[in-house]
Amino acid sequence: MAKGTDWRKTAMAAAKTAKTAAVAAARQADRLMTEARKRAESAARRRRMKKALRTTARVLSAAGKAAVVAAATAAAAAAVREVRARRKSKTARRR
Repeated sequence: MAKGTDWRKTAMAAAKTAKTAAVAAARQADRLMTEARKRAESAARRRRMKKALRTTARVLSAAGKAAVVAAATAAAAAAVREVRARRKSKTARRR
């Protein structure tokens, strides 16, 4: 039997190196997962924000249209009242 290096020491050193590399890889994978989660959350947040803005735009558009219709109706009613008031005043003057 030749005198050489102890295979147990070599195996232990290789195992320690492998363990160190595995721990470093796990940390890096954890960092990458955290970053991916943040990006996914921010993308989901952006998507929700865009949806809320679209909904708000639709509501404001409908409110604006309703305001225009209400203004037109009020103007028409005011014009009718004015015409009726003139008619009454003319008939009152004739009598």
